[in-house]
Amino acid sequence: MNIRIATNQDSDDIKRVYLSTFPKGESEIVAKIAIELLSENTTPQTISLIAETDHSVVGHIAFSPVKIDHNEDCQAYIFAPLAVQANYQKHGIGSTLIKYGMQQLSAMGVNIVFVYGDPNYYERFGFNADAARNYITPYNLQYPSGWQAIVLNEYAMEKVPVAINCVASLCDPKLW
Repeated sequence: MNIRIATNQDSDDIKRVYLSTFPKGESEIVAKIAIELLSENTTPQTISLIAETDHSVVGHIAFSPVKIDHNEDCQAYIFAPLAVQANYQKHGIGSTLIKYGMQQLSAMGVNIVFVYGDPNYYERFGFNADAARNYITPYNLQYPSGWQAIVLNEYAMEKVPVAINCVASLCDPKLW
């Protein structure tokens, strides 16, 4: 397996991964977000990674920066979306994409990474609800227990609730 930075030339392959992974209806929405994140101009940069096996794209993950209100010193990211083609699941590809991305973010000096998803899955990577407790998402959460974070590089954590702001591609209440 090879992991590399995704480019706009990978759009069709990334879309295919999401369409084969998520249920109909949801797959189109998530694929659209993954493609939009490829060309979203952010500072710091959005990181989009793909996993290739047998010269074929079989997985994708994106990490995009978030701004924390009243805290310019904290570097934060959220990761979403993540998908591994159905016939390649349960082979560690998703875990490898997550770990590889987290290593890249840690090396960049990122302080905290957020995720909104299945707590049982993401806690094995060190994500937990306590680390995300004082960070208010842009929209109300359908599943509040899924809001989690991991601290990669120490910083003064928020003691009172503060809002986070996501990139444009993630600013849709239906995603939350």
